[in-house]
Amino acid sequence: MAPSSTNKVLILGGGLIGLSLAHSLAKKGKSVEVLSRRRHEAAGFVAAGMLAPHAEGLKGSLLDLGQESLREIPKWVQTIEEDSGITCGLRDCGIVVPFLSIQDRNLYPTASLGDPLTQDQLKKEVPGIASKWKSGLLFRQDGQIDNRRRLMRALEKACVEFGVSFQEGSEVLKIISNKNIFEGVLIQTAEGKIETIKAKEAILCSGAWSKNLFNEVPIFPVKGQMFSIQGPKDALKRIIFGPGIYLVPREDGLIVVGATSEKNAGFKEGLTPIGQYKLQEGLTSLLPSANNWPHMERWWGFRPCSPDEGPIIGISSLKGLYLGTGHHRNGVLLAAITAQLLTKLICEETLETKEYNLLEAFKWNRFQTIEDKSK
Repeated sequence: MAPSSTNKVLILGGGLIGLSLAHSLAKKGKSVEVLSRRRHEAAGFVAAGMLAPHAEGLKGSLLDLGQESLREIPKWVQTIEEDSGITCGLRDCGIVVPFLSIQDRNLYPTASLGDPLTQDQLKKEVPGIASKWKSGLLFRQDGQIDNRRRLMRALEKACVEFGVSFQEGSEVLKIISNKNIFEGVLIQTAEGKIETIKAKEAILCSGAWSKNLFNEVPIFPVKGQMFSIQGPKDALKRIIFGPGIYLVPREDGLIVVGATSEKNAGFKEGLTPIGQYKLQEGLTSLLPSANNWPHMERWWGFRPCSPDEGPIIGISSLKGLYLGTGHHRNGVLLAAITAQLLTKLICEETLETKEYNLLEAFKWNRFQTIEDKSK
């Protein structure tokens, strides 16, 4: 085993969060290396790309974090597009949330932030929606990005343009530390060699696998299955976000249908008949006419979830090791703010009060604090 030494910032995970951080840090002049076992398994490649802090009914600090990221996304995407030459498919298409009754609509956590819709208005916004839906909310400020086909590729190219190096196929086996100071990682390369990479700084953004490397982050996988169908162009102009099911239309008429939420599946790979049945049933419950449109692709992935379903962002118990994981359903939405906050921390830039407060709200040891208070 021949140790190698580097002053690079190591990115432990090559998914959307990892690539966003690599790009942001490289633009600041940092030398960055991304260690990734299989980038295609990252949640960023399988998510639907909704930017929906309001439509998802987020609350408290998570809503604050989502709103702050939503404000940053247009500028963030513009930078990625300029650096890569690839458009990312950002659309402020708005999201419709349907309800079975006006009472249900009025009780929604973010109801005051959306436009209330009568049943007639709902039908105009979503032609063909099932008749059981009696009212709705339109969140004009929410939207989408084509993460699966465009954003991830754009970030990869932007990273390369700024000199980010990649070790694809390299699995991080262990984080090396001494006296609570991060010193590097032990990896197995794609060729099967065991190597040590020494470094002073790294960011753990290994998604659902984060706990395998750093036991102090209580992250567990939530499996999600999805499929896509091809509809007529402009058949669906708004995203529909129903209970347990959503339809995300791309500009070319492709519609992403998702997603199951399987908390007990662990890391069991593959599609299941029950998962696909639930998606098809959900599609029928929202837009019956879509049953006639051809299926294009089916896939699955693993969301990284924390006990309170919020991300873990900031410093860790090891000096030099930073955390950017646990984004659950909102990795695409929160990538911009996560990159901004961690880049400022690592580059030792002054944090604004709101940024400091967000880091406090999503620090790694907040779960231990909750446990202590309950005793």
